[in-house]
Amino acid sequence: MIASLSDVGVDYPRGPALGPFSLGIGAGEIVALVGPSGCGKSTALRLLAGLEQPTRGTVARAAGRGETAVVFQAPTLAPWLTARANAALPLELAGTARPEALARADKALARVGLAGAEAARPAQLSGGMAMRVSLARALTTQPRLLLLDEPFAALDEITRRALADDVLKLWADIRPAIVFVTHNVEEAVYMASRVVVMTAGPGRIAGEVAIDGPLPRPAGFRTTEPFRAKAEAVSGLLSGIMS
Repeated sequence: MIASLSDVGVDYPRGPALGPFSLGIGAGEIVALVGPSGCGKSTALRLLAGLEQPTRGTVARAAGRGETAVVFQAPTLAPWLTARANAALPLELAGTARPEALARADKALARVGLAGAEAARPAQLSGGMAMRVSLARALTTQPRLLLLDEPFAALDEITRRALADDVLKLWADIRPAIVFVTHNVEEAVYMASRVVVMTAGPGRIAGEVAIDGPLPRPAGFRTTEPFRAKAEAVSGLLSGIMS
């Protein structure tokens, strides 16, 4: 296991937000978390990232310092920095020499299709390009655990599908464990090897659906009967929760 949540619960002043909730993440595994709004998906992700502590239960992470990267729904780029400097920022904050950090940032930007845009500032980038910079920034540290909190939610369908393929290609290169939050059932089934469906808050696990098939996905995967069947299985679990 690269990370695990064991019977965790999280309480906020407004009331319980999550749990009891248990989840194990294997090395190189891709897991999607889906569920109703407010069920605690993002809270679970923050626990895995070490950004929050549970009220109850145990969080275990095999990934050491600097080996976990988080990509949020908004790109959260520093507007005064270039794409290269934004991507290099985690390395520089960790003490990597600036020339090396910038060189690694350039490689990461090239891997997400932004070679030639290194000097662009966030205001000059489209939403999809800004998210690619955010992904490049996460990849510069070669993470063992990559956490994605609805990173494509604000993008149009064509762009989000292209980025889903990009993430899977990047995964094939370095094989980090990936946990991502999404409200999009088809996106979850397309990207994940396992989809975890959560109940309404405080979120618990309502069920899991294993997704067979090669990763990255072959062309036309979304049109196949196995894909449609798995998407219906996930949708059925969600319908049972919300009915």
